[in-house]
Amino acid sequence: MKLRFFFLLSLTIPLLGYTQTHSGHGGNAMPAEKPTATAPAATGTPPHQLYGWAPPVDDRMRFNYVLLERLELSTGEAPDALHLDAQGWYGDDRNKFWWKADGTHQTQGTSAGEGEFQALYSRLVAPFWDFQAGLRYDRTWGPGPDHGRAFGVIGFTGLAPYWFEVEPALFVSEDGDVSARLSASYDALLTQRLVLQPRLDVNVALQDVPKFGIGRGFNDVELGLRLRYEITRELAPYVGVTWTRQLGATADLARAAGATLDEVRFVAGVRVWW
Repeated sequence: MKLRFFFLLSLTIPLLGYTQTHSGHGGNAMPAEKPTATAPAATGTPPHQLYGWAPPVDDRMRFNYVLLERLELSTGEAPDALHLDAQGWYGDDRNKFWWKADGTHQTQGTSAGEGEFQALYSRLVAPFWDFQAGLRYDRTWGPGPDHGRAFGVIGFTGLAPYWFEVEPALFVSEDGDVSARLSASYDALLTQRLVLQPRLDVNVALQDVPKFGIGRGFNDVELGLRLRYEITRELAPYVGVTWTRQLGATADLARAAGATLDEVRFVAGVRVWW
């Protein structure tokens, strides 16, 4: 009898406590509201300090990059030549100082060549696209008098759809001569290390500049195809072939000077970056 009494009592007491706790709520318990944290703006304390989070990532870091896109020796009907196409930048994710250097020097016969250097301010304006503005200086040398001239530059560099690297640029010389250039290339991965790169370069001018062998209209077009093997991502020797054609009034100036209007050249070189 006593055992039955204690058994009933042990069941009744919890039921009474449950009924009192949920009375007035229709049998549905409402969870207690958690205290609301003070907003960071109200206290003036950064959120990571207020809540004990890790400090935010510093996105104002500056980096340096140098790329020797083409350091190559070319051979063809004209004398063999050494060619350099390099660029680099220093800055953060949005603002950079960007430089570009491009030049060719004959390694056979008479010492002659041409080169240019650009110093640019670069600003990120869209994902994968930078607007650039700055200065360019050209120099030609050879058996005759050397010539040089300066330009103002505006242009873009970035990735077009389907991962084409594109660099359109507009140049205005110190004499008011206007010209433009379009460079485009694409890296086709045959394997993880073997890369085939087609490349297109087109130049156009609005005025005749006979001193530099430039005529009005389309000046020239160059098509290149290079196959490189990336020993590491930073070091890749390559071989390839290029075809160059003088066009329009520029071709007329070249013909009058006894120069070749179109030429196929074989190239071998190395691509390096750090």
